[in-house]
Amino acid sequence: MKSLLPALFTLLATTSAPAQPSTRTAVEPPVVRVHLETSAGSVTLALDYRRAPQTVAAFLRYVDDGRLDGTEFYRASRSKLNTDQGFIQGGIGTNPRRKLPATPFEGTDRTGLTHVHGAVSMARGDSVDIATCNFTLLVGPLPWLDARPGSPGYAVFGKVADGMPVVKRILAQPTGGGVGAMRGQMLYQPVKIIRAVRLNGTAKPTGRPKAWLIALPQRKVLPLQR
Repeated sequence: MKSLLPALFTLLATTSAPAQPSTRTAVEPPVVRVHLETSAGSVTLALDYRRAPQTVAAFLRYVDDGRLDGTEFYRASRSKLNTDQGFIQGGIGTNPRRKLPATPFEGTDRTGLTHVHGAVSMARGDSVDIATCNFTLLVGPLPWLDARPGSPGYAVFGKVADGMPVVKRILAQPTGGGVGAMRGQMLYQPVKIIRAVRLNGTAKPTGRPKAWLIALPQRKVLPLQR
């Protein structure tokens, strides 16, 4: 009986000790796939986390939070030399209720990813050091969007893996309006991004308030005075 006591105490100590919380954080796979369900059809993106980690992580924060759900592809920019080439642009636009803090800009001269056919590229703000939350999908190569002397270019962070016919259909839709660089490029009928969801890796929502889901108070309309 005495010889069993040490073994029994060891077993009790092992089974009763509380589990230690893991300090490991989930690491993204080298390529993260994201499915976009749109009103024009489905598109699947393959995002290059290995070469553009900060840009991919920023985009995934919008996906994991649901911040792209219900947004739009609102712009179609066609090449003047070949109208079958160009890019479509979508995202939250200028909606401040969906916006997250900006992320550092990873240009093509830093990542080695270039604006080839099917590239996924992040727009940037007025500051060349900040990427925004809107993105473009390319039809045909557009090397003038790459970094070059005198221009930082834009940040490629993946490619279209499936659904290029959908991208081409959106590019071909009628456009007009717009100002400055976007003049004549705004879609008359924007294409709804119904849902954006990742297909692999572990979702990591930010936990920040989802202000766009909160209904704004309606303004009371007063009758016209005669």
